[in-house]
Formats: sequence, C-alpha cells, structure tokens
Amino acid sequence: MLLEVSGLSVNYGHIEALRDVSFGVEQGTVVALIGANGAGKTTTLKTLSGLRPVRAGRILLDGKDITKTPAHQRVSLGLSQSPEGRGCFPGMTVRENLDMGGFARKDRKSAEYRSDLDRVFDLFPRLREREKQAAGSMSGGEQQMVAMGRALMARPKLLLLDEPSMGLAPKLIQQIFSIVTEINQQGTTVLMVEQNAAQALKRAHQAYVLETGEIVKSGTGKDLSADPAVKAAYLGGDI
Repeated sequence: MLLEVSGLSVNYGHIEALRDVSFGVEQGTVVALIGANGAGKTTTLKTLSGLRPVRAGRILLDGKDITKTPAHQRVSLGLSQSPEGRGCFPGMTVRENLDMGGFARKDRKSAEYRSDLDRVFDLFPRLREREKQAAGSMSGGEQQMVAMGRALMARPKLLLLDEPSMGLAPKLIQQIFSIVTEINQQGTTVLMVEQNAAQALKRAHQAYVLETGEIVKSGTGKDLSADPAVKAAYLGGDI
C-alpha cells in the first residue's frame, strides 16, 4: 500500500472537519474521493500534504509515518499536489512555474530533469507552445495544465489532484480526465478529489464517498457508479 490513512481526525477550531477517516491507495492506481461541497474532500488532501494539523490518526506514505512531517519534506518524500483553484504563479512564465514544481530536486541540470520536462510538454502540448507566456494571462484550462505539470515536476510517487475539472468547459474536462488516465498509465499513482463524480468514477480503480467528514461508502469506481444511492446523490440518477 503506497498510502495508508488510519483514524484521521481534523478540526477547524471547534468544528470537526474529518472524523476517524481511514482509507488506502494502492501503488499504480487512480483513487477518487467524491462527495458534496463541505464533505471534507479538500481538507483530506490538505492534511495529506501537511497543510492542516492532525488531531488524531496516522498517515503512512510508502510505509513511512509522515503524520507530523512538514509539508515541504513531504514533497521530497514523493507527495505532490495540484491544488484547488490551480494556484499558478501569475507573473511567472509557464516554464518558471514548472521549475517551481521541481524546486526541491537536486538534479535540475540533469538529463533526467529535462526528460521530465519533456514528459510534461508531451502530456500538455499547449504548454510547450506557451513556455514563455505568463501563467496569469492563460485560460483556466491552460492554468490547470500548468498546475498539474508543476506537480509532476516534483516526480511524485503519489499525485494529489484537487478538483482538476473545476470551472472548465465540457470539452476540456474530457481532455483533462484523459490526461489523468495517461499520467497513471505512465506509472504515477493518483488520488483525486472531484465534484464531477461521473468522470472520476469512470477513471478510478477505487473510490470513497465522503459525507460530513466521514467515509460512508467505498468500492471500485465501477461498483460505486452502479450503486443506486451514489447515482441518486452524485450522478443525477445516471452515469
């Protein structure tokens, strides 16, 4: 198991955002967390990244306990996140944003680093075309590509994607999800939080449903897609 989360509880002041959450992510898979707004999905990813303190529970990455590891060290250990809202550096170019993703790497002048950069440009050809363009002048979809590419430049064992399709046109949503599948097929494990439950479950090997800070259902993406309660709540009655 690449990621093991057990008994995770997180508070925002006196409000319990996550309560006794346990789940795992197998190496080489795509795992989806779905649920309504306010269910605790983004809090889960922020906690895994080290941006929220843990009240109780444990987080293991590749067998190592990272529950109290600072956020920047988690990146070096193989955890990298593409955040909700993209979070690009608007005044920096596409290439500079990508280089920020590889900031902690010690091989930035190596052929391997260049190869990783080429991989990002192959996944997102638009970024190669706009390598010298300021990220803040790009469309929402292009900025999402920058955010995902930046996260990949850290060479993560586990890529965390927070709402990759948010605010995108339907055609672009399909493209982003296809790229998520391709990233996984190239060997990167993915944990994805996504409001577009239909697309997320279609791509996921395993999925979990969060409601008010607790996991209430789990199963394969296919099984949850067929679950009547999940269909009614998140898939508009169909997928």
